[in-house]
Amino acid sequence: MKKLATKVLYSVGIALLCGSLQAQTLNEAKKLYNEGQYAEAKPTFEKLVKQSPSNSSYNLWYGVCCFETGEIEKSEKYLTFAVKRRQIEAFRYMGEYQFLHYQFEKAIEMYEQYIKFLNQKKRDTEAAELRLDQLNDAQRMMERVENVQIIDSMVVDKADFLSAYTLSEEMGTLATYADFFQTGEAIQSDVFMNQKGDKIYYARPTDEGRYALFTKSNLLDQWADEKALTMNSDSGSNHNYPFVMPDGVTLYFASEGDNSLGGYDLFVTRYNMNSDTYLAPEQLGMPFNSPYNDYMMVYDEVKGLGWFVSDRFQPEGKACVYLFIPNETHSRVETEDIEVKRARAAICSIQESWVADADYSGQIQLAHEAIPYGKPKIEKDFEFVIQDDKVYYTWDEIKSPEAKSIYQKAVALKKEIAVLEKKLDALRMDYTAAASTGRKEQIGENILNSEEKLNNLLPQVVELEKQARNAEIIYLNK
Repeated sequence: MKKLATKVLYSVGIALLCGSLQAQTLNEAKKLYNEGQYAEAKPTFEKLVKQSPSNSSYNLWYGVCCFETGEIEKSEKYLTFAVKRRQIEAFRYMGEYQFLHYQFEKAIEMYEQYIKFLNQKKRDTEAAELRLDQLNDAQRMMERVENVQIIDSMVVDKADFLSAYTLSEEMGTLATYADFFQTGEAIQSDVFMNQKGDKIYYARPTDEGRYALFTKSNLLDQWADEKALTMNSDSGSNHNYPFVMPDGVTLYFASEGDNSLGGYDLFVTRYNMNSDTYLAPEQLGMPFNSPYNDYMMVYDEVKGLGWFVSDRFQPEGKACVYLFIPNETHSRVETEDIEVKRARAAICSIQESWVADADYSGQIQLAHEAIPYGKPKIEKDFEFVIQDDKVYYTWDEIKSPEAKSIYQKAVALKKEIAVLEKKLDALRMDYTAAASTGRKEQIGENILNSEEKLNNLLPQVVELEKQARNAEIIYLNK
């Protein structure tokens, strides 16, 4: 009997001790979690959620730890459970999960519910409301996804993505910061040098620790006279990966600010020679930008091709370089099927952007060829898709007189649109440089009027192309 009592007391003591250790471990894990040390907290929450799979807090904490440590897909099960149990933070993280999967409408619903709960708890909603605005922007961007033919892709090491770029000599050259400046500094940037070889553009860390864009000129065979590129932009964010078109005015770069969707986004700005400043950057649309890092936009006017990099859906340390045919009219994917737009925006498959039966092998080969300066540009009058297996590039290819007449109107309208877009660029430069409020208001009104006119003209081009296409098909079928 005495032995039994001793055994019982021993068992109770062990149980109490284990309970005490488990509670202590949970408290430690929660402390690590609240400090943002998710990798350290994750093993404890994993054990706890296995022991108590119906505990909503454990599901939330473990789901968040998975999400924050890169196990995005694994987090979905636990975050979904926590959402069903009305765990407030689960709605925010589930919104982020849906965002990364291009389910923007679902992400918006999650954030709207999250904000509602925050209001009920009388907690600050400012950050959540800003994020909700970004999600709405992403939804609108996806609905207006550009109809770009992405003809090739190459997965590379992030540190070696420039190996996929072969620019025509007329477009300038690209090099890594380390190779160009022969420095041992761990600076993750490229250096773009113009065709004349008298100017370079690059990014480097500032004294504040952020990356900013700079330029230098070739003076007496030395790179000197460093200048920061001034632009109406979020000065607290990283700007990187510059590329300048041959006009010396148009600058493409990547930024983590300016309301970027996620990480680096691609932007374009233009230099105003009168004020020696750059216009407010314009964010590129989808499929170029995504919830992930997108950078190093390059257009080769000689080849009629472009490249950009993205780490969307790539493993750690890898990125994908996409080769595309620039869409000069910036026409959109014309469909009411949101799933088609979603797939095109995410670049689920590059083949989905191809014209059926088109042969891109020549252009892919051209992308890797060195084109010396002075070689005539690869010219084509236009790119007019008649059917999935038929694309016209010259006027002589159009057989129907009616179709040719209609398409001439479409081309004339495109030229009018191009003139209007240049006018808008000039007005925006004037607006930036204007000193007086009255002058700004006058220019601002002109900008709004021009933008309204532009928005009216764009659908007319689509309609004329449709009419011309139908007329040509009817003529061919006779």
